[in-house]
Amino acid sequence: MGQPPCARTEHFMVHHLRKVELSTGPHQAPPELVDGAPAPIWLGLVVPKRHARRSVTRNLMRRQIRACVERHRARLASGDWVVRLRKGFAVERFPSAASAALATQVHDELEQLLARASRTKPVAPARVLPS
Repeated sequence: MGQPPCARTEHFMVHHLRKVELSTGPHQAPPELVDGAPAPIWLGLVVPKRHARRSVTRNLMRRQIRACVERHRARLASGDWVVRLRKGFAVERFPSAASAALATQVHDELEQLLARASRTKPVAPARVLPS
């Protein structure tokens, strides 16, 4: 997450890395289409306990993120994607750990986040130098 985020909302942030220079040599990003199938996407999820205390809430968010990425898969560029919860949802507003209202709010925000991310240009590749 050394790269700036390619999109953010009030509670979530997404980072994208298209190609990485490894210390063992260049790692080429896969082609955009592999045998007519969408390009491979590697997904990382960061839902910290400090922002979502209950495991039920963290699992709900992880499921929502995976489902949303799957819906937007055709528009997302290949490479590494990391979706991160950067701010917790107000417990006063969503007292239940996995309420329908919370699920709807998370869904709407993730749709907005990935719609923005799919429109942005990919960030320049990071370069990891050998130690």
